[in-house]
Amino acid sequence: MNSSNQRSERASNRNLTVDKSTVVLGIETSCDETAAALVMGGNDVLSSVVASQLEVHARFGGVVPEIASRAHLEAITPVVDQALTKSGLNFDRVDAVAATVGPGLIGALLVGVSAAKAMALVLDVPFVGVNHLEAHLYAAMLDDPNVEFPMLVLLVSGGHTMLVEVREPGKYQIVGQTRDDAAGEAFDKVARFLDLGYPGGPAIDKLAKTGDAKAIDFPRAMMHDGLDVSFSGLKTAVINHVRKNPNAETKNIVASFQSAVVDVLVAKTIKAAENLGAKTVALGGGVAANSLLRGEISKACAQKDFHVVLPSLAMCTDNAAMIASAGWHRLALTGDTALDAGAYPNLGLTVASA
Repeated sequence: MNSSNQRSERASNRNLTVDKSTVVLGIETSCDETAAALVMGGNDVLSSVVASQLEVHARFGGVVPEIASRAHLEAITPVVDQALTKSGLNFDRVDAVAATVGPGLIGALLVGVSAAKAMALVLDVPFVGVNHLEAHLYAAMLDDPNVEFPMLVLLVSGGHTMLVEVREPGKYQIVGQTRDDAAGEAFDKVARFLDLGYPGGPAIDKLAKTGDAKAIDFPRAMMHDGLDVSFSGLKTAVINHVRKNPNAETKNIVASFQSAVVDVLVAKTIKAAENLGAKTVALGGGVAANSLLRGEISKACAQKDFHVVLPSLAMCTDNAAMIASAGWHRLALTGDTALDAGAYPNLGLTVASA
């Protein structure tokens, strides 16, 4: 039997039974990271490669969509090759190819989706379209696969801030979310106003460590009002304070701002976990790398006896390991994705069940 027939037979078997030996090649190109990874059995990360465009976009103060798309085109093939090399596997061992189909920048998404479909066709294996937000729910489990359900995930990034109840893989619902700016968006906007550079989150996190978080009493919006959050007023409060107090020390401003954001996020997360009877609390998304948030959520969970799962810093950023993991679960739960499926830049995280 030639290799093509072997692949076809294996793909057919995998469609019937997705198991711990199933290897998924994941591809992520939703924004400004070109990433590829191989994951076996849903949580065994065999390799994870990320090519960052940070330096390319930094001089513009943010991601330029057209530049991001062109950079993905240049990086996608070598990044996939590196992921295969680091895994010690070759294409013949790939059982499915998963890619982010949304949300994200449409041009960037299409690069990854097109590449993944082409590989799936050539290999004669299933293609799995993955919701980037759903993938973030699996990121923490890649570092701690023995989480107990139900799990409450604080998914917090540049574009999204939401509290998600995960009853089990594939069964989740949003229980709280931002009504305006995402936390990461607020970090970036405040950093831009203070001329701290891009990306704003890491810059504020670093500078805040040298400042006084109690220097300025910024508002904690909606602290005692449901599970939704709001950060647009906080951003405005920072701008107004700086204009009224031009000599205020920047390190104290950012420390106080960061403290206000984290206070609200931690309070809402613990409240949601208590309301839902969660056993595990996890973080996901780029802002999950924030040192103050990681420290405060850990302390709060210890006080309330919740098991806390913090993804490694590598799993906080956009990566393909979480895409491959989500793809494995999605393939097991609902099967493959039709090859005529597109990319969906405004794709949301809706209530889902297996």
